[in-house]
Amino acid sequence: MSPFRAGSLRTVVVGAGAMGTEWLRAIDASPDVELAAVVDLDASAAARAARGAPSATTLDEVAADADFVVDATVPAAHFAVTASALRLGLPVLGEKPLAETLPQALTLAALSSLTGAPFAVSQSRRFEPHLTAFKSSLGSLGPVGSLTTEFYRGPRFGGFRETMAHPLLLDMAIHAFDTARYLLDDEPVSVYCDAYNPAWSWYAGDASVNALFRFASGARYSYLASWCATGRDTSWNGSWRAVAERGTVLWDGDHDPASGSGAPNTLLASISGSLAAFVDALRAGRRPATDVHRNVMSLAMVLCAVESADTGAPVRLDESLARAHAAAVQAAAPDVGDVLRSWPSVREALARG
Repeated sequence: MSPFRAGSLRTVVVGAGAMGTEWLRAIDASPDVELAAVVDLDASAAARAARGAPSATTLDEVAADADFVVDATVPAAHFAVTASALRLGLPVLGEKPLAETLPQALTLAALSSLTGAPFAVSQSRRFEPHLTAFKSSLGSLGPVGSLTTEFYRGPRFGGFRETMAHPLLLDMAIHAFDTARYLLDDEPVSVYCDAYNPAWSWYAGDASVNALFRFASGARYSYLASWCATGRDTSWNGSWRAVAERGTVLWDGDHDPASGSGAPNTLLASISGSLAAFVDALRAGRRPATDVHRNVMSLAMVLCAVESADTGAPVRLDESLARAHAAAVQAAAPDVGDVLRSWPSVREALARG
């Protein structure tokens, strides 16, 4: 039987910023989830976001009344917040990226296994209904030889994104990379990435990317993207082309790939879909589709693409994973270190969960 209560599950939202607000909207709209509390280092921000519900500055203060945690903090806080929740035995649904580094990601995967508390990364674009139709349309066409994403937009965010060394790769590309893994039902083995910044860019770091991944099946995945491209924007999901043995399928990122109809998904709808899928997995006692063990490779695609861009050379993912595993073992607490040392290999451990 599922250990989770009948009726609504209670969640603590950690992080009262912009993404925390989106998650609170999704919780308000959910028939299966109710808000237990909001946590933020800024007590007044937590209280405002909670709107009469309990609020706190640490998770420990409100953990006893929660069934799970939503981590909507900034990326730099993801590791500490998630590790704290897992140590408390609380399942976590977190915003991407699951951590800032691969050693941290492997540590959280091991900690989730050790505590038995599930940890899933939202990857909300997985729950775009037209993406499901795109994947379904590939089913009758045989093996996919090449998959391409074109992503071109010119957002002026201001703030931290415009000062990052790799704003597009580190803040946005994981959505497409995770989608590629989902569509191909396959895992990447190497990447060559050229990241650059056009002369007119308003970003300090490289806001344009050409990346080529080789997957285990031999399929190639190309990511051609820019965050300083003005005019003729693609969807926020990108524009996709899949070339398979018996045909080609296009998807504009917003509409049904066959009919071209249907309204584009909204951020609230995607987050709500992610929340509902996580709750369903908790109730059924099964691994969420975006469980940490299944999501590490999406983060690895991002960080290995950054490594390739910085070195100018192709990167083999297994070599980066091996270095990350060694670093994680060295830094981990003894109980987590024991779990990490028991892994036959990183890929095998991630595959078995």
